[in-house]
Amino acid sequence: MRGAGEATRLRILSLLAGVELNVKDLTQILGQSQPRISRHLKLMVEAGLITRFREGSWVFFRLADSGAEGTLARAIVESVDASDLSIARDRARAVAVQKARAEAAQAYFKTHAAEWDKIRALHVTESQVETAMDEALGQGPFHLLVDLGTGTGRILELFGAGADRALGFDLNHAMLAYARMKLERAGLSHAQVRHADLHNVPLPDGAADAVVLHQVLHFLDDPGAAVAEAARLLAPGGKLLVVDFAPHELEFLREQSAHRRLGFARDQLGRWLEGAGLKLERFRELKPQPSGGKLTVSLWLSVKPEVTRRRRKASSRVEVAA
Repeated sequence: MRGAGEATRLRILSLLAGVELNVKDLTQILGQSQPRISRHLKLMVEAGLITRFREGSWVFFRLADSGAEGTLARAIVESVDASDLSIARDRARAVAVQKARAEAAQAYFKTHAAEWDKIRALHVTESQVETAMDEALGQGPFHLLVDLGTGTGRILELFGAGADRALGFDLNHAMLAYARMKLERAGLSHAQVRHADLHNVPLPDGAADAVVLHQVLHFLDDPGAAVAEAARLLAPGGKLLVVDFAPHELEFLREQSAHRRLGFARDQLGRWLEGAGLKLERFRELKPQPSGGKLTVSLWLSVKPEVTRRRRKASSRVEVAA
């Protein structure tokens, strides 16, 4: 309560209830100095009312979404009078800051849209791929869904409604900004994006019950390592859905679009899944239309085996004996 017991901190909590903001954003919205804003944020992080995460040189903040402190933070925000003039002005300025950020993200997206449209024209429609993904993975409910190489955040939009929490990881700052803007507009406050290498995701073993690798592996030098990292994140019974191209000979994608691999055979990816301790449960191919498409989209759904009851009991005895 002491952490929130100051007028500016109440204003910050109200702002962070719906969006993720950095120190620069907050200084613009609140009209206060960077050192003062940073101190308020530091005290509230220490109190557990808000959480911080780094994205390159930036640090973003949001309202805590778990634990007793998170519950308290939400209760405090709900008790704030939304008609208060300072709160209303803050939210209006926040909308302007978000709009500027969204315009920058849209500009990046537009510069690359032609390239992505060219690739999409080579295979079945995105709606067909997404329908197949939905049929394979299902709509949950998931406790935590993770999208590795999230890009525009489309997978978080697609499956976010069926997850208590959804996290997307990517190394491209511009794409993260675009994804964050889309998720905010969609009202998916429980779906967030983070800056991270998908070979080294900052989550503990077994944290997720669903992981997606959508059109990511063909960009990587070591796709097998990414599959192993995805498997590490899965809890027993968790699902990994991989969507990528079948083997093809379109060399221009390597030269013009930075594709490191020209697709993957069913057995090739199957071996990586098996080596990571997963069981392949479903495989499907979406072949292109005869009218000009050249890329087949493949879907691999695998599951992390449940630990048997007998094995769990044996482990428990060992722990007790120790």
